[in-house]
Amino acid sequence: MAKRLCKKKYKQLTLAQSLSGSGKLARQDSGGGGDGGGGDGGGGVADSGQKLEWLTNKSFRSDDALSLHHRVLEKTSEKQNEPESSLGKEASSEEEEKEEEGDVPPKKKKKKREKKRKKKKKKQKKRSGRSSDSSGSDSETIYPSDLRKQETDSPQAAPLASCFSWLDDVKSPTELPFCVDRKPDPANWTYKSLYRGDVARYRRKGRSSLGLDSRIQEVSWEKSEPNKKQKGGDKKRAVGRYFSSASHQLLRSEPTVPTLPRIPDCAGIISSTSFLPLGGEEGEGRRETGERLQTSFVNPLGVYDASTTLWLQGKGQQHQTEGARQEVQTGQSATPLAGRTEEFNRRLREQPTDTQLWIEFIRYQDEQSAAVFGGEEEQQQGDPTERHKSSYRAVLEKKLSIAERAVATNPTCVSLLLERLSICQELWEPSALAKEWKKLVFLHPNSAPLWRKYLLFTQSYFSTFTVSKVNSVYGKCLSTLSGVRDGSMVSHPALPGTEEDMLDIFNQQCHFLRQCGQSEKAVSLFQALVDFTFYKPDSVRNLSTRQQVEFFEPFWDSGEARVGEVGARGWKAWMLQQERGGWLQPSAEEDEEEEEEDEEVKDRSQPRWTIWLDVESSREAAQWLPWRPDKAKGQSVEDCEEDPDRQVLFDDIGPSLICLSSPDLRLLLLLHFLSFLGLPVDSAAPCQPGLLLEDLSLLTQGNDLQRPLTSHDLPNTGVNSVGHMTTLQGTRKWEGLGKQGEGFVTNVFNMVHALLPPHQRAVLSLSWMQYEKLKVLRCLHGSSKKRLRSQGKSSKRVAKRLLKEPDNRSLLGLWREYAHLEWILGNRDDARKVFTTATRTTGGAKGLSSPALCELCLLWAQLEVEDGGREGGKEGGGRTEATASPAVCVLTRLAEGSSSSSSLSPVAILKARRSYEQTLTAGLSTLDQDLLNSQDNTKGQEDRLRLRGLVGCYALFQYLTMGVQAANAVYSQARDRMEELHHTLTLNYAKKPNISEEANLASVDANSHTSDSSHVSRPYANRLACECEALVVQQTALLRYHTSISVFPLAMLRQTLTSALSSWSSSAPLWSIYIQVENRYHSAGRARRFFHSVTRGNDSVVPRLFAIVSEQQRKQLVDVAQRSSFHHAALPILPENGLSNRIRGLFESAIATEMGAHCPLLWRMYMHFLVSEGKVDKARGIFYKALQNVPWAKGLYMDAVQLFPEHLQEFVDLMTEKELRLRLPLEELDILLED
Repeated sequence: MAKRLCKKKYKQLTLAQSLSGSGKLARQDSGGGGDGGGGDGGGGVADSGQKLEWLTNKSFRSDDALSLHHRVLEKTSEKQNEPESSLGKEASSEEEEKEEEGDVPPKKKKKKREKKRKKKKKKQKKRSGRSSDSSGSDSETIYPSDLRKQETDSPQAAPLASCFSWLDDVKSPTELPFCVDRKPDPANWTYKSLYRGDVARYRRKGRSSLGLDSRIQEVSWEKSEPNKKQKGGDKKRAVGRYFSSASHQLLRSEPTVPTLPRIPDCAGIISSTSFLPLGGEEGEGRRETGERLQTSFVNPLGVYDASTTLWLQGKGQQHQTEGARQEVQTGQSATPLAGRTEEFNRRLREQPTDTQLWIEFIRYQDEQSAAVFGGEEEQQQGDPTERHKSSYRAVLEKKLSIAERAVATNPTCVSLLLERLSICQELWEPSALAKEWKKLVFLHPNSAPLWRKYLLFTQSYFSTFTVSKVNSVYGKCLSTLSGVRDGSMVSHPALPGTEEDMLDIFNQQCHFLRQCGQSEKAVSLFQALVDFTFYKPDSVRNLSTRQQVEFFEPFWDSGEARVGEVGARGWKAWMLQQERGGWLQPSAEEDEEEEEEDEEVKDRSQPRWTIWLDVESSREAAQWLPWRPDKAKGQSVEDCEEDPDRQVLFDDIGPSLICLSSPDLRLLLLLHFLSFLGLPVDSAAPCQPGLLLEDLSLLTQGNDLQRPLTSHDLPNTGVNSVGHMTTLQGTRKWEGLGKQGEGFVTNVFNMVHALLPPHQRAVLSLSWMQYEKLKVLRCLHGSSKKRLRSQGKSSKRVAKRLLKEPDNRSLLGLWREYAHLEWILGNRDDARKVFTTATRTTGGAKGLSSPALCELCLLWAQLEVEDGGREGGKEGGGRTEATASPAVCVLTRLAEGSSSSSSLSPVAILKARRSYEQTLTAGLSTLDQDLLNSQDNTKGQEDRLRLRGLVGCYALFQYLTMGVQAANAVYSQARDRMEELHHTLTLNYAKKPNISEEANLASVDANSHTSDSSHVSRPYANRLACECEALVVQQTALLRYHTSISVFPLAMLRQTLTSALSSWSSSAPLWSIYIQVENRYHSAGRARRFFHSVTRGNDSVVPRLFAIVSEQQRKQLVDVAQRSSFHHAALPILPENGLSNRIRGLFESAIATEMGAHCPLLWRMYMHFLVSEGKVDKARGIFYKALQNVPWAKGLYMDAVQLFPEHLQEFVDLMTEKELRLRLPLEELDILLED
C-alpha cells in the first residue's frame, strides 16, 4: 500500500512540474544532464541535495498519505475521458499492481510481462530519435527506485532557490517559492520558438475584455481547438465557392417569385410613412432585428440583417444555421425535380400507351442525374473520373428499367425498342447486343427506320466490323424490304414510303463502299440498278423482285457491256438477242488506244509513307471503274491477276437490287448516280449527311470576294465524289474524273437520255452543264492558266453541243448556265449576247410568269451588280443612277415583258415596281391552293413553287431603285408567308394518325423534317423548304454585299442571319456568311452564345462544325497578331491557350452527339487540330477513339498515316483486317522502290 501511494504521489509531482513549466527533470533523467549533479541544476530532482526517503521521511504521515490517496482518486475519476495513451499507462500500472498482488494466474502473468517488454522497447525506439533536451511531457516516467539511486548520488542539500522541494516539506514559508534553472537550453538556438510543451496553457473565463466600451466595442475571441477539429470545422463553416455543391444547388433551384407589397383595403387612408412596407410578419421581423442591432458599431441604423451584420464583423453564421440553410436549399432544388417526376408518373399511369411520353421520361433522367449526382460527386473524395463513371452507369441502369417497363406496356412500338437498345449499347456485351438487334429486325422486317439504325450499328461497331459483313447486311435489308413491298412476305404489310426508303438505303450502301475504298463495287451497284430499272424486259415485269434478280444474273455474268461502257445496249436488248441467237462480237479495231501509264513513283528520295500515300491516292483516282475482260482481245475473268479486287461478282450486288415503279424515283436514282460521280445536283441530298461528310470545302464555301452575290449558285453537299480518296487537306489529281471517267459520264448520259421524258432530260442536261461550269471554277481557283484555257474550251464545246439539241434550244436553264460560263471565263460581251439571245428567242414575252426567265434575269442582274462594284461604281445611289444601271434595265425589261434596249424612264420603273408587287402577291396566294393539293405532284405545281427567281428579281430591283430597306421588306414578306406554310404543313403531318404503331418513328429519323405516314406530300414539303432556304441565302448575300460597299449597321444582317439559322440550322451557305460577318468584327461573345443556343437543341452536326471553324479562324487571327512584330524571333510571351481549350471542348461536345460520333469529317479535323497544337499522342488517341465510331472511313486511315508515319505498318495491317480496299500493299511498295 505504501509503495502504491509513493507511485501516485510521484505522479502528482510530475503533474505539478508540467504545470509550472519545468522540463529539466525528464531531460536530465534521460541522460541529458546525468553528469551535472551540481547546484546549477536547481529544479531537477536528480540534483536535489535533500534526501527523499519516502518511508523514513519525517514529514511523511499517515493522515497525509490518506489525504493524498483521496486526491488521486478524485483526479483519476476526472481523467476518465483522457486520450488512450494515458489510459494505457494507467492500465499498465494496474496490471503491475495485480501482478504484484498475485491475483493473476502465472501463464497470464508471463504473457503480460512479454507484452510489457515489447511496449517498453517500442517506447525506447521512439524516444531514442528525440533530443535529450526535450520537454518533460515527452520524457520517460521516473519511479521511486530511481529517486532512491539519485538520493545516494547527491547527499548534499541545495539551497531552496536552486533546488526542488515539496512545499509540504518546507517548515517555514519562504519569500521565493520557486526555483531558477540557470542551465541554458540548446534547443532555443536550434528552433525558432519554444517547444509547445514548455509553454503554459490556460483557459479564458468569460468573453469580456477590460477597458472596452461594451456598447460600441467588442473583441471576437476565436476558440482554439486541435488541428484536426479546426480543419474539419473550417471545411464545414467555409463559404462555398461557385463550384461547390451548395452553389450548384442554388443555381439549379428555381428563383423565388418577387411579390409586390399589398395594397390596403381602405384606399382613402393615406399612410403617414414615407416608404412602402415589405409585408406584415417579415417587416416586423426586420424592425425587431433592426432595433436589436441598432447599438452595434457596424450597424448603427439597424438596417442590416443578422447575416450581413456578422459578415461586417468578420464573423460567420453558426454551424447549425448553415446546415439548416443547406438543407432548405437542397429541398428547394429537389422540389421541382420531384414535382416533375411525380407528374411523369401520374401521366404515365393515366396514359400508358403514350410512347412519346415514355421517351421523354427516359431522357429526363439525364437532366435529373445532372442535378442529383452533380452535388454528390463534389462532396465525395477520390478520382472524379471514377465517380462520373459510377453515376453515369447508375443513370443508364435507371433508364433501362424505365425502358423495360415501357416496352412491356407497348411491345409493338419500334421507337421504344430502339430507345432501349441505344441504352443497352453501353451496358451489354457485343454478342448479346447483336443478338438483340437481329431479334428486333426479325420481328419488324417492314420498318425502314429500324433497318437504318441496325445498319448504323453494324457499320460503326468496331469489334465486329468488316466490310463484307456490313455489305451483306445491306443486301439482307434491301432484299427483305423488297419482299415486303411486292407482297412475297405476307406476314408484314408494306408501310407507306417503303420504296423511297429503299432507294435511300441503296444510296447509303454505295457511299459506304466508296468510303471503304471499294469504288468498283459501288459503281457496279449503280450500273446494275440502272440496267435493272430502265432496261427490264417486259416478260419479267410481273414477277417478284427475287425472281427478276434471278433472270438478271445471266446477263451480268455474260460479260456484255454495261451502263457507261462503250457498246452497251442494256438487259432488254441482250435478252431479245439471246432468244434470236446472240450477236456478233465487236472487232478489236474499234477500240480506242489505251493511255500510256505514267510512272507511279516519281521521286524515290521521299519518305516511304509519302510515296505510299501518293500512289494510293493516284490509283484511287484512276482505277475506280470495275475491271472488265476485253473479249475482242480474248481476255477472261482469270486474266485479272494484278488486282483481283477490281472485278465485281454478282453475289456482291445481287441482294441489293430493288424495283422502282415511280417515275420520280427513277429520275432520283439517276440523280443519285450523277451526284456519286461528282456532278452538282439540287435534289439528291443524302438521307444521312453526317455519315458522308468528308469534304472540307463545305466549311469554306462562299468565301469568293469576287463573286459576293453568285458564289452560292452551285450546291455543295460536302460529300466527296468517286475517285477522290486522299488526306483531309489533299488536292484533286484532276478537276473532273479524268479522261476515262469523262467518257464514262458521257456514255451514261447518251444511254439513258432517250429513255426519259423531256422535262427529266432537261434536268440531266442542266446537271451536266453545271458540272462543266464547276470544273472551270476549280481551274480558276488554281494557278495554271494553261489548264484553265483548255478546260474552258472543252466546257464550251460541251455546252454548245447540248444547246444544239432540238429539245434543249428552248431551255432557259441551259442558256443561263452557258452565259454564266462565258462570264466566268472573262468573256463579258459574249455572255451578254447569250443572255440577250435567250430573252429574245425563248421566253421574253412571258415576263414574270416564267420562273426560268426570272432566274436567268436575276443571274444577269447580279453579275452586272458585281461587275459594277468591282469597277468602283455605286449602285442604288439615286434615281438618275438607277435609270442608267444595266441591272435595272434588265429587271425593268423583264417586268415589261419586252427585250428592247432603249433607255429607261422613271415611269417605266414605277410600272415595273407595280408589276412585281402584283405578281408576287398572286404567287404567294397560289401557295395555299397548292398546299391543299400537295399530293398532286404536277409540273405546273412545281413551277408555281419556284419563287426564288421572282422574289430575287423584285428585291434586287427595289435595292437598286429605292434602297436596302425596301429590298429587305420584299424578302421578309415572301419568307414569312412561305415559312408559315411550311410550318403548317409540318404540324399537319405530325397530327395525322399513323397507320400502325410501327410507323410512329418521327423521333427516330432526326434528319428528316417530315418523316411520317404522309409520304406522298414529303417531296412538296422538301421543295418548299429548299425555296425558303434559297431566299434566305439571297437575302443575306445582298445585305452582306451592301455592308461591304457602303456604311451600314450590321443589326439588320445579324437579325436576318440569326432568325434564318434558327429555322434552317443545317444550311452551310448561311453559316459561312455568318462566320464571315462575326469574325470580321471580332464579336466572339455574341457568336459563341448563338452557336450554343442553336446546337443545344439540335442534333445536326453542321452547326457544330461551323462553330469549330469559327474558333479556328479566330485563333489564326490571334496567332498572326501575336507574331506580327516578331518576324525573326520567338514570342516573348506565353502562347494563348484559351482558344485552344475552347476548340477542344467544341470537338468533344460534338463527338458526344450521335450524329457527330459518326461523322468522319469531324474526327479528321480533330486529329489535324491536335497535331497542329503539338499534341501528337493525344491525336493518336483520338484516332483509335474514332475507329470505334467510323471504322469504315478509309480517309481516316490515310490521315493517320500522314500524321503518324512511324505506324504505317500498323495502319495497313488494320485496314487489311477490316477488309478495307488496299490498292498498294507494302510488299508491292518495296518492289517499286527497288526497281
